[in-house]
Amino acid sequence: MQAVKLPPLKVKRKAIKIIGDTSRVITRLHLPDERHRIHKIIQRIIRIPETAAKNLMAQIMVDFAGRHEDIGYVFERHLNAVKDYLPPDTMLSDVQKTLIGAYFTKEYSIESAALFNPSIVPHPDQSHLKNGSLRFVMSLRATGEGHISSIVFRSGVLDRNNRFLFDPISEFVETPDLQRNPVYKRDPFQRKLNEMGAGNEVTAHVLNQMPGDFTYNELIEKIGYLREKPIFPKERQNRAFEVMWWLANSNYEVGFHPDHRISERVIFPVSKNESRGIEDARFVQFFDDRQIATYYATYTAYNGHTILPQLIETKDFIKFGIVTLNGKAIKNKGMALFPRKIGGRYAMLSRQDGENNHIMFSDNIHFWQTSQIIQEPEYPWEFIQIGNCGSPIETDRGWIVLTHGVGPMRQYCIGAILLDLENPAKIIARLEAPLLSPHEKEREGYVPNVVYSCGALIHNHELVIPYAMSDINSGIATVTVDSLLNCMRAVES
Repeated sequence: MQAVKLPPLKVKRKAIKIIGDTSRVITRLHLPDERHRIHKIIQRIIRIPETAAKNLMAQIMVDFAGRHEDIGYVFERHLNAVKDYLPPDTMLSDVQKTLIGAYFTKEYSIESAALFNPSIVPHPDQSHLKNGSLRFVMSLRATGEGHISSIVFRSGVLDRNNRFLFDPISEFVETPDLQRNPVYKRDPFQRKLNEMGAGNEVTAHVLNQMPGDFTYNELIEKIGYLREKPIFPKERQNRAFEVMWWLANSNYEVGFHPDHRISERVIFPVSKNESRGIEDARFVQFFDDRQIATYYATYTAYNGHTILPQLIETKDFIKFGIVTLNGKAIKNKGMALFPRKIGGRYAMLSRQDGENNHIMFSDNIHFWQTSQIIQEPEYPWEFIQIGNCGSPIETDRGWIVLTHGVGPMRQYCIGAILLDLENPAKIIARLEAPLLSPHEKEREGYVPNVVYSCGALIHNHELVIPYAMSDINSGIATVTVDSLLNCMRAVES
């Protein structure tokens, strides 16, 4: 049978380039690697004469107060971080306290190395817009000194012609307040410990004393009691305590000031699991059975040695809950949640083996036990590996999934497949050639020859694709949905 000739696919690249700004800085705690030096540094600060200390503090405020919205609060917080090293019998003046906080503070430029791997979702607030317009939130992976990655945001409006009107970017950047006493559910907590192979009589003893919902402080309190009056071998207890503490600190909540711009918000690594970066957040607007929207994002936590898939949950991009994903199928990177349940179950794309596209289903969004391969590398531009480029997008003809393929010379291209609406484990059509390949102006960067996305959306009959260029900057491309679908070749059952 003669092959059907498909029409050419026209993809438009917009002139917009989303580039990192080195002036966007956050404050971080700055401690020497050798902690015994903290005491010596504090002693040097205390010995500064009062007048000189006041002058030094005044100059610090001149140089840095205008770069942060509340630098005094930062100094106070960092003073508290070294409180155990303060001389116990010395009355410190307010200037000395503030100076100590300043010495243990540093600025960190979150976007100095790269701003890439974007995803885009509709904004929670769609009020006061012109007909045909959509307000959006774009998340990006920002990388700074030491190649530590965090999540930053941009917002704006797509007008009726899909022109991007970005909101002004704030000159300030805000790290969130960490919720120090979050609530955990006992049964999932125990289940995760068991899956990690860490559940034993010690963890069971601690958790059996907890209510169904318990707080971080309650957990630490019970661990403290058992540490003081051990009933199990101390070494075994200490190993169990370490794992429980690790798991608890991997699940936390953060909150931002609601009256600040979304571009001021940065989700920076908090737990040890993500100490070397928060990578490739794939945001999706998820609707439950009552059509209530929640925003989820899967991301990869990296500690320099191992990765851990995590889940972000938010209603408003002001308060965020961060939890671990659990189960035997939680492996590797690149997990992307479907925007609604299918057949009463959650569905998610994944890449357990680092090579093929998988799909998995679960009754519980936090636990995933099995997966199945739905796509293997088929064309030369994807022979090395394939994966998704964000959450599936629903159309009346099927689920559009942007994919990435790695070919010769480690070139990353973006492709697309179409999944059956009611049985998304079934591919019904796909592109034979890449939708986007890196051209000459996109192939130079930290990782050359790469185009990559973490999520697109449909607006005014066009697929709007924010995408990274060689792991350094980001751009935007569009293609009409009909032309994309018409250029896909049907996959035989």
